Amino acid sequence: MNDQVDPLFNSMLSKFQSRQATIGVIGLGYVGLPLAVQFCKSGFNVFGFDTDRDKIDKLNRGERYINYINSDTISHLHDKYNFRASNEFSELSIADAILICVPTPLNEHKEPDLTFVINTTKTISKYLRKGQLVVLESTTYPGTTEEEVFPILESNGLKVGEDYFLAYSPERVDPGNKEFHANQIPKVVSGMTSNCLTLAISLYEQIYSKTVPVSSPKVAEATKILENVYQSVNIALVNELKVIFEKMGIDIWEVIDAASTKPFVFTPFYPGPGLGGHCIPIDPFYLAWKAKSYKIPTKFIELAGEINTNMPNYVVSKINEGLNLNCKSVNGANILILGISYKKDIDDARESPSLKIMSLLKEQVWSITTHMFHLYRVFVIIRSLR
Repeated sequence: MNDQVDPLFNSMLSKFQSRQATIGVIGLGYVGLPLAVQFCKSGFNVFGFDTDRDKIDKLNRGERYINYINSDTISHLHDKYNFRASNEFSELSIADAILICVPTPLNEHKEPDLTFVINTTKTISKYLRKGQLVVLESTTYPGTTEEEVFPILESNGLKVGEDYFLAYSPERVDPGNKEFHANQIPKVVSGMTSNCLTLAISLYEQIYSKTVPVSSPKVAEATKILENVYQSVNIALVNELKVIFEKMGIDIWEVIDAASTKPFVFTPFYPGPGLGGHCIPIDPFYLAWKAKSYKIPTKFIELAGEINTNMPNYVVSKINEGLNLNCKSVNGANILILGISYKKDIDDARESPSLKIMSLLKEQVWSITTHMFHLYRVFVIIRSLR
């Protein structure tokens, strides 16, 4: 695809660099809302779009629904920042850049469900005009931007790289991380053409301290998948070692602390009751599904998924063991579980192993308390580390 540097491209570039552009963020969840806030704080005019009317109403009243985002920031979105939330997608035509931050879950067969991405792209296509940049940020398998998003947008007659511009830039949000703020995490950026890439870089440079351009959307998509596969496999490894070392009478935490003193090669991962959140338990299976079309097995991904998925069962077995050692039975016990979200200091319980543990326990115990300190027969702390 050949680019033509013309007044349209130069006008968009100038708008991004001068922060005079209007940004539309579709999906106001754990990824989209913080991204919208970043653009607001950088001086952009920002529209947020979502199908959830409750979210829209709360934001327009200045109320937060994601606890780790500062409440003052949300309350000042209107009076201090030029922001408006809407479910009127016809207003997408106003935006100079449209950023897609919608969920990419798995279906019941652990296969990618791109329904949100496809439907959102179809909606954008209805209102797409010349001089707009569309960026997919949702985590997905390599090839999605080129094979799924691009054909839908191209069907309205506009030409990518000339009339409109298409890019992929994976979100790298780490909710609740107080050490690395979102704008300090390097932003991987790609484009369907060189002009698309240039515009995407110029946009994200306004809110991120560093951008990392790559050669194609496939590379950027694979980058995010690699990050999450890496974590899934290493967490599975240390979970397996936890079980092995326990049988040997070895404290896995002491082992990790000692191994971490090596100044190179070793990166510490920690055992826990399983995986949670929308990324690590789900994204590796996007790659596994795509690899099947190339007839390539993904043994590490599938084995890691099996180990991590089984950890809640291991936790329940340890609860039973602990009760038995005290001559008690899980049947009829009152259990307090501390830690329902998938990681500390956030209110996100998606895919949380604590939910699986509660499900496994609920038919056996007298009561499970998750919201207050109540101790009767047994006290259980579930330590959940990402």
